[in-house]
Amino acid sequence: MERIVLAAPRGFCAGVSYAIGIVNRAIEAFGTPLYVRHAIVHNEWVVRSFEDRGVIFVEDLADVPAGRPVVFSAHGVSPEVRAEARGRDLKIIDATCPLVDKVHREAQEWATRDHTILYIGHHGHAEAVGTMGEAPERMLLIGGVEDAEAVQPPDPDRVVVLTQTTLSVDEVGDLVQVLKRRFPALSTPRKEDICYATTNRQEAVKELAQRCDMVLVVGSTSSSNTNRLREVAETCGVDAYLVADADGVREDWLRDHNVIGVTSGASTPEIAVDQVVERMMRFATVPIETLETVEEKIHFRPPRELVEAAGEGS
Repeated sequence: MERIVLAAPRGFCAGVSYAIGIVNRAIEAFGTPLYVRHAIVHNEWVVRSFEDRGVIFVEDLADVPAGRPVVFSAHGVSPEVRAEARGRDLKIIDATCPLVDKVHREAQEWATRDHTILYIGHHGHAEAVGTMGEAPERMLLIGGVEDAEAVQPPDPDRVVVLTQTTLSVDEVGDLVQVLKRRFPALSTPRKEDICYATTNRQEAVKELAQRCDMVLVVGSTSSSNTNRLREVAETCGVDAYLVADADGVREDWLRDHNVIGVTSGASTPEIAVDQVVERMMRFATVPIETLETVEEKIHFRPPRELVEAAGEGS
């Protein structure tokens, strides 16, 4: 190893910061135990740090005592889950990423316009489950090329494509092309569904791969956008590995490569990247460079009522 190159942007996106901030404010406002439905973001370090502070993560609302606050994770939930929460008199604190919420609203709109929604996403992913719950009778999941080639909507002239926000930009582009070939009347959202942070991090990885012979992606295997970063780097022709933390760094990787790029998923805290770089530097003290491809300035404001309940004023 002769040099380390850090990608910028990397790590937390505005949606993740928004969700984590909401949990922090909810702890201040309501104390603990605080219940969160599903992992607030898909990163074990973040989840453990909240558990250490008294946050309880559940998959089933039946595990939340009646009348208590419950936080919905950044991935969003279906209307059915919201109705269940109201039925149990739970105080809903919504940490859904605003960009995920945008896709929910698109699903609602197109369903009322009598369209079949072809939803490109990963089967079983929390975001896909929540979004498809907006109009289950009108949504068909497209998980890959086979699905895109085989799907048979009831009316081929009334179809629209929506997308999970954390997918590979290039892969989604390929699937949309297949769907457009099969359904020339296919409608698309006014603005693409893949979020700005996913797009920016994938573009940064492509540039990183041009300068490095290996790319390390720091993040959780459960994180969709993190897995896509590794795949994008690999597609660019370099060795690419995903590590959850510094313990995942292998000495033979460092020995066998000269310039190593490092990036992280949108739900990965910077401390995890710092620890990975520190572990790498134990092998060899080398220069560290930063490759900045775009500056991100997007910020989402938390709900006013939660800010006030946390005692932070207006």
